[in-house]
Amino acid sequence: MKKTYWQSPAELKKLLTAFAGVLIYAFGLNLFLVPAGLYSGGVMGFCQVLRTLLVNYLHLPLGGFDIAGIIYYLVNIPLFVMAFRTIGKYFFAKTLICVSAVTLCMSLIPIPSAPILTEDILGCSLIGGLITGFGTGLVLKMGSSQGGLDIVGLYMIKKKRNASIGKISLSANVVLYGICLVLFDVPTAIYSVIYAAVSSFVVDKIHSQNINMEVLIITKTGVKEMEEEIFIELGRGVTQWNAQGAYTKEDTSILLVVLSKYEIPHLKRIVHKHNQDAFVIVQEGASIDGNYMKKLNG
Repeated sequence: MKKTYWQSPAELKKLLTAFAGVLIYAFGLNLFLVPAGLYSGGVMGFCQVLRTLLVNYLHLPLGGFDIAGIIYYLVNIPLFVMAFRTIGKYFFAKTLICVSAVTLCMSLIPIPSAPILTEDILGCSLIGGLITGFGTGLVLKMGSSQGGLDIVGLYMIKKKRNASIGKISLSANVVLYGICLVLFDVPTAIYSVIYAAVSSFVVDKIHSQNINMEVLIITKTGVKEMEEEIFIELGRGVTQWNAQGAYTKEDTSILLVVLSKYEIPHLKRIVHKHNQDAFVIVQEGASIDGNYMKKLNG
């Protein structure tokens, strides 16, 4: 009996590691950013601003409970639908799990009444950025997502070739910190920008989403099955050549696939499931022009 995608030990390990990344992210947010009155970037930042407006201006009786995580989950519901319809069911499932974990962790991890680094807001923004950036990068590296602008970015990439997650995040953060500048004060906006810059830098160091790989698969059997599963599971195209072994003179097939670095383990599992003896050649850093779909995850 064949194992399903979710029964794969490798996928379960990646999911557990992604959950660890979510936990690290939530600790960084609740212990350093929130007590200092600073705001994260992206959709989470907008949710934190909305939470502040509800508590400070509408005076909702929340008893010290931070509802930013719950707001974040509600905002992501339409994005879940977008991910399921346009990006893929596995990406949707992993994102749903991670966003649920973010909400749970943010709701359960206690927030100190005062910043851990008293009178050092800069330190809070720097350390908070390091911790949350590491957590987010870990989640992305495991082929998962914390929702928000990750989903919007991937959707826009599929619609427009010149779109990128970085451009969309930058545009959203300009609006977000402009709002912080108007609603709050200059130091809050500046330290929040510093936090976002440090966090983004760490994420980029841990997760390089644009490393493209060129893969040649040389196989005598299972060609049709490999092609179909690569189409369905990875959403990647395959180019096939009929070839002949120079020594054996036996007929063989060569499959060419171009994909991201983090899709390689999944591809290898597909190949070896249908032919344990298939010969796989992987070359990093392929320069690609034309109709190639960028992906966030593997």
